[in-house]
Amino acid sequence: GLAQRSAEAAKDIKVLIQASTTHVGKGVEQVAETGQALDRIQGRIGEINDLVGKIAASAQNQSQALAEVNTAIDQMDRVTQQNAAMVEESTAASHSLASEADVLAGLIDRFSLGTPPRSSAPPRRRAA
Repeated sequence: GLAQRSAEAAKDIKVLIQASTTHVGKGVEQVAETGQALDRIQGRIGEINDLVGKIAASAQNQSQALAEVNTAIDQMDRVTQQNAAMVEESTAASHSLASEADVLAGLIDRFSLGTPPRSSAPPRRRAA
């Protein structure tokens, strides 16, 4: 009886060992799959790192370009303000010249050159 129980126990142990072997095999497969997945993840992380680096470089380039645009706009604003000041000066000068021309015309009208003074109105006819 003891031998028979030992044989049955050996069979049970064999079944348990086979089940353990199957479980260990599945575990090894899962570990291998996990390793492959981690390798793929690592590759993707490298790609993402490269993309983030490119994005950072592009953002830096855009920042520099925006700074240049801002500088150009500031220069255009200064030139526009200078132009506006020059227009105001030109307007004031033209008004001054017009006023001085009126004064000069008045002074010239005082001189008699032997010709009748010019007038903007048409000459009047004398009544007969």
